[in-house]
Amino acid sequence: MRGTTWTRLALAGGASAACLLVAAPLASAQTTSPAPVAPITLSPEESQQVCGDWVPKLQKKADNLQKRINGGPEVAGSVANLKARAQDQRAAGHEDRAKKLDDRATKRQGKLGELNTAKQKLDAFASAHCKPAK
Repeated sequence: MRGTTWTRLALAGGASAACLLVAAPLASAQTTSPAPVAPITLSPEESQQVCGDWVPKLQKKADNLQKRINGGPEVAGSVANLKARAQDQRAAGHEDRAKKLDDRATKRQGKLGELNTAKQKLDAFASAHCKPAK
């Protein structure tokens, strides 16, 4: 039974990811809509596992990533850290390395919009499909 649950969850996740990968370029190109995809049904146990385990983990990951990106210069991987490192490299005369760090900081700052969109979709899924615990 355990293998079956994981198999169905893996298939459900893979199908969702495949749908997103196929739908994103089509939507951005404003072409005709793709053929409808058959809905994925989960058993109550699988649904409970998705809502009880996966959704909170993904929400926590998104929050932690947002904290990391918005962190100060002492937080490794934050935009402020990358900019401070770029400034250090520029002061040391390494302009090429400083430009690469500035580009990474700009790109990472741009990821916040994507992260917020993902969090909104995750919250919408949770409110639509996960019942609050009683």
